[in-house]
Amino acid sequence: MTTIAERREQFAAMFTRPLPADVDVSATTLGGRPALRLRTAPTGTAGEDVLLYLHGGGFVVGSARVTAHISAALLRHLDGRAVSLDYRLAPEHPFPAAPDDCLAAYRELLDSGVDPQRLVVAGDSAGAALAVVTMMRARDAGLPMPAAAVLFSPAVDLTLSGASMRSKDGVDPFFAPADLEWLFDQYLAGGDGAAPGASPVFADLTGLPPLLIQVGSSELLLDDAVRLAGRAGADEVAVTLEVVPRQPHVFQLDDGSAEAAAALERAGRFLATRLGGEKEES
Repeated sequence: MTTIAERREQFAAMFTRPLPADVDVSATTLGGRPALRLRTAPTGTAGEDVLLYLHGGGFVVGSARVTAHISAALLRHLDGRAVSLDYRLAPEHPFPAAPDDCLAAYRELLDSGVDPQRLVVAGDSAGAALAVVTMMRARDAGLPMPAAAVLFSPAVDLTLSGASMRSKDGVDPFFAPADLEWLFDQYLAGGDGAAPGASPVFADLTGLPPLLIQVGSSELLLDDAVRLAGRAGADEVAVTLEVVPRQPHVFQLDDGSAEAAAALERAGRFLATRLGGEKEES
């Protein structure tokens, strides 16, 4: 039987990519947790754009380094830095350790003087769910919202109740429903998967910033993204949903894919436009 450590090593080996030569990476801490800081060019520290990135991996595997090439691609469109957080993972640290870490990181960015109008959030899969939960918890704590958020293949229903869990079973090249159930069980540790703080598809999203949600049509989590977009729209949140045909879960990880490159380009422009850095027609 594969151990948790082996699963993490396999995941890292499968998805970690080299970073472009002009991307400067350094270790840092944020919210009491290790993190990676990425820059593409020297900038000042006052008033710069900041991207907070939350990696995926089913709350059990993954790391800031594995998805650093996604952070770097989004950073191309910003004037500043990206910070990718290594939040605590299950089963050693089940819910709510990860959302606690993410909120602490978000709070520290604000406390350090980052202008929320120059702050954006992004994440993939479990990290996309954590991005939504972080914004919900920040809102409830009276903290200002970021300027925008990008969510890649968000895993926002830990009850596995979406219709695509059945309709895409056998189509999804990465997961069967039992795979996701195992991951989510590690994270929840017997907790309620329908709780809004665990599954934000069931939450009140009022007050969240503009969202871009990207998902592949071939994934079990397709309906997570579709229903999250519907929930956001019903709660008066500006939301853009992109369903990319014949693409798998977090297809943006494949840096050799034209579809991934185009999706990351659109996501970067979405963030930059909300920050006022790029124009839609550029």
